[in-house]
Amino acid sequence: MTTQEYNKAVLSLSHRLYGYVFKSLRDEDDANDIVQDAFMKLWQHRESVEVEKAKSWLFTTAHNALINFVKKHNRMQSIEGSTYLEPSENSNSTNFELKEIIDKCLKTLPEIQKSILLLRDMEGYSYEEIGEMLNLNESQVKVYLFRARQKIKDQIKDISNII
Repeated sequence: MTTQEYNKAVLSLSHRLYGYVFKSLRDEDDANDIVQDAFMKLWQHRESVEVEKAKSWLFTTAHNALINFVKKHNRMQSIEGSTYLEPSENSNSTNFELKEIIDKCLKTLPEIQKSILLLRDMEGYSYEEIGEMLNLNESQVKVYLFRARQKIKDQIKDISNII
């Protein structure tokens, strides 16, 4: 990969890569750090990465960094002895916004399901592209996506019964 091809990859992929990471973390600084690290690693491995596979390579790298970050963050919280609590809301309130409900549902998904759901439904990648990014076959992507959507539907049904 030449310097010009690398720069083109940065320009064309940075926004989508940031969007994917940010939707998982909901923190601008952490998302920027992970995206910057992914591009730094691409630069370091530019000799071995084919231009056609740069997108897949970047998303795979960012996904792995995202998983490592979440694991590290969870360990740090448990070591500190504090647990992360969502801001409490009155469960009898009818002022739930759908976006807030979906965000809370997304947080309950396993990381792989969450990543696949975001890549497919929010970023618009094909099953094949997601499989390449996450080192899964197409049928595994479909199964994980189905399970993620089903879990969110079930959670939304439960919430609608409460309201």
